[in-house]
Amino acid sequence: MNIQQLEYILAVDQFKSFSKAADYCHVTQATLSAMVKKLEEQLDVVIFDRKANPIATTENGREILVQAQQVVAHANALLSSSKAINQKIEGKVKLGIIPTIASSVLPLIMKKLVDKYPTLHLEIHEVTTNQLVKDLREGKLDVGILSTPIAATDLETSLLYVEDLRLYGYLPSGKKSISKSELNQQRMFLLQEGHCLRDQIIQLCDLKKNKSLPVNLSVESNTFDTLLNLVDTFQGMTLLPSLYARQLSETRMCQLVDIHDGSLKREVSICYYRPYAKWNIIRRLQSEITEIVTDHLK
Repeated sequence: MNIQQLEYILAVDQFKSFSKAADYCHVTQATLSAMVKKLEEQLDVVIFDRKANPIATTENGREILVQAQQVVAHANALLSSSKAINQKIEGKVKLGIIPTIASSVLPLIMKKLVDKYPTLHLEIHEVTTNQLVKDLREGKLDVGILSTPIAATDLETSLLYVEDLRLYGYLPSGKKSISKSELNQQRMFLLQEGHCLRDQIIQLCDLKKNKSLPVNLSVESNTFDTLLNLVDTFQGMTLLPSLYARQLSETRMCQLVDIHDGSLKREVSICYYRPYAKWNIIRRLQSEITEIVTDHLK
């Protein structure tokens, strides 16, 4: 027995016709008749007198229809309730985000999210990828935003957007483009170890160990601002996410260099470990962030 069968017998009782009931329920008459017959067999009750014209509901059938109306009404109320629950975006959500994404994405999304969902309290934590993964597993964070792919196979990820990596720096003789294969010959400045973007750039560009600084100087950088200053000082190169590069001054915009044989990209995804309690909020955040950032990238 299922809700659909109950809806079928209610339709037959309403229209006093199997063919009209089938049209109303958007099924074939054969399907509807078979389902009604199966229900009668399961209940061991003849619900309709098929010899009457129009079809008549039997006395026992009327009792079944009263119960069927109540069950269908409760089922519809349950569906309405679940839709209302899924539309609720409220409560506290602890969101972790890695620094190389936070600086450019948070200014785009935060005001729009808090204005649109006044009953949603977002608690933002800027952490490294390793710490974010650890905090998700331990339940200290509900959801994370990071660059993918990641090695942690026990976490689930859903793509938010893809952005280009822009090359910033100085080439000889005023050149404004370079090939991917030439990048490993440049003095490249990268974020310190532990940043996933560093590892991705090394892999994408097939970078070998190169001298980035004089032998009597070493720098561990955590920010793109520091990288830019190092590049300007030592005439090297670095790679910046497209969203961050859009914030550069006009002077620095002139130092963006094209890669003439393709482009470098990175994926940014939403990540979660046990999303079930806040799945509707996570799903809504994913949709909102994707829409905001994608529009901005266009």
